[in-house]
Amino acid sequence: MNLLFLGDIVGKPGRLAVRQLLPKLIHRERADFVVANCENVSGGAGVDPDSCRELFDAGADVLTSGNHIWRKKEINDYLEREPRLLRPANFPPGAPGRGAGSFRTPGGTTVGVVNLIGRVFMDSVDCPFQAGDRLVGALQAETPVIFVDMHCDATSEKAAMAYHLVGRVSGVVGSHTHVQSADQRVLDGGTAFMTDAGMCGPRDSIIGVKPELALRRFLTHLPVRFETASGPTLVQGALIAIDDASGRATAITRIQELFERT
Repeated sequence: MNLLFLGDIVGKPGRLAVRQLLPKLIHRERADFVVANCENVSGGAGVDPDSCRELFDAGADVLTSGNHIWRKKEINDYLEREPRLLRPANFPPGAPGRGAGSFRTPGGTTVGVVNLIGRVFMDSVDCPFQAGDRLVGALQAETPVIFVDMHCDATSEKAAMAYHLVGRVSGVVGSHTHVQSADQRVLDGGTAFMTDAGMCGPRDSIIGVKPELALRRFLTHLPVRFETASGPTLVQGALIAIDDASGRATAITRIQELFERT
């Protein structure tokens, strides 16, 4: 089977590009299952129910998230109702929603998805490595096909998670930095790894933000309200080929498409 993972979808430009390009990508790449990180889909930071439904309608099977998942208060109830929207599993007990789940492809393959968040340069949360052990162990009883979105800043922490779970999951791909890495590979043990999937957001920007606003923040160190940039939009991610029976990845390919609104 082929699993497609899309990097952080940023604001309205990202939603529009995904809505237009995802059906074509699914067809061209013969993707059986689509996971997309949605934590910045609503206004460039956070996610709301309407944005989730838009992405599901476009072809996403599961949505992962990250540290911005709590920006919109209306998402709390939706997290409890919608099992296809995940928040990082290693938030402390009592956080709304769930951090992992098992899902079925149209062809009948069960796919486990785990959403984790790192601790280096980020807020203090529970240990992602222990959470990964617990959730992957539970999902292995249902399926050998397991994908992990490791949402964090530090490249070393993303690589550490891949090596920690090597041979136990089909793929570990990072999100959060919005910058696509070029280190995709299949590790010994059959686990595909890529440091960061990139973003689905404006190309002519600073990680999706209007450059002049991000520059003002850097130059003055004063609070600046960020706004999503406009113009040509990148759709970035990774495609993982997985053997259904063993769960071992056989290949991982970077995905990068440019959407120019006419």
